[in-house]
Amino acid sequence: MQPWFIATETFTPRRGDIWTKYLNWSGLAHLDEVVSLDSILCPTLLPQIKAEYWPHIVNEDYMLNFFTDLEYLLEQIVGVSERNLLCVYRNPPSSTPPGTEPVGFEFLGYDLVDVQSNASALTNCGGFADVFDNRELSPKGLLTSYARASQVQSELRANHPDNHHARCHLWAIYRAIGL
Repeated sequence: MQPWFIATETFTPRRGDIWTKYLNWSGLAHLDEVVSLDSILCPTLLPQIKAEYWPHIVNEDYMLNFFTDLEYLLEQIVGVSERNLLCVYRNPPSSTPPGTEPVGFEFLGYDLVDVQSNASALTNCGGFADVFDNRELSPKGLLTSYARASQVQSELRANHPDNHHARCHLWAIYRAIGL
């Protein structure tokens, strides 16, 4: 599987009232940060697709903010210190064995984001209490077990077939360390 890369805004208590309102709405009081591909909570730092990006990005519907070339992405975000630089795998067939993580990245967990990359079913849909308990989420708002993330993905689709947020991709998320 080829890794994809994206730089997103951070969503932490440093956001002040927005963070407080989010915690009150979501009921996710145990979070210390949201690390997600949810474009509402953690929008990309590069929302405009420039012509020169095309050779370096994923050319697929709803995936245009993902880069296949880490070095090129790093050049585009030089000087941006408040960011999450993520390495992600969409719908991986299994969990990544320990020791095979991308160099310079640490594994954070799994997110379930609707197929249009708008909202995380875990942190931005008001919860799906019949499928998972919010307390299962890590302090970053992610599931840490591949088996559990796959199960939640499957149950969301089965239990909520008419909810577009339940039709989601499973994403393995790694965050850059010192890049």
